[in-house]
Amino acid sequence: MKKLALFTLVLISLLMASCAAPVIKKDLLAEGIRNVSLSSLAANQNMYRGKLFILGGIIADTRVTDEGTVIEALYVPVDEKGYLEETPGRGRYLAIWPKESGILDPMVYRRNRQITVAGTFEGFREGKLDKTNYSFPVFDAVQIFLWKEVPPYPSYYYSPYYYGPYYPYYYPYPYYSPYFGFGFGFSFEGEHEEHEEHEFHGRGGFERR
Repeated sequence: MKKLALFTLVLISLLMASCAAPVIKKDLLAEGIRNVSLSSLAANQNMYRGKLFILGGIIADTRVTDEGTVIEALYVPVDEKGYLEETPGRGRYLAIWPKESGILDPMVYRRNRQITVAGTFEGFREGKLDKTNYSFPVFDAVQIFLWKEVPPYPSYYYSPYYYGPYYPYYYPYPYYSPYFGFGFGFSFEGEHEEHEEHEFHGRGGFERR
């Protein structure tokens, strides 16, 4: 009986997800390349340079520089609507929001928040991952979607045995999904209405929703 109820909840969740609106503009989703591993990107830099990509991410660091706001994120693949997949990819990347489009506040775009980025691949940049040298793929952001922040789970949701697919970047099981809200429950709030979305419409063209 419990298995049937769980299956029913998952099925309803999937049906709700299929009706979800895209989080990135449709023309960018149509043009953008999705789910190319960062290792493949490194091996084929010349082929991909200048092309548009759609990437999910979990923010590791945000800093304001002379070139704009630089977001360092753990790479997460996305689906055809820009929603983060449950299985994270490997590696980190840099998304640069241009200075002329305004500043993204590091207090808002803080560690562990989730983003979906549409950005043009510009190459690799050497940097540090903790104390280790690391080569980051760099994307000039055209649009950034900031996902609604997820509050900590009540204690009765906590399981000491399973930490979900994004541990240690996610909360304990049952993990949060942009589709489902908390675990296998549903989020009946207007998810998109509470998110911040930043778009770059050319030099000086900055819009915040």
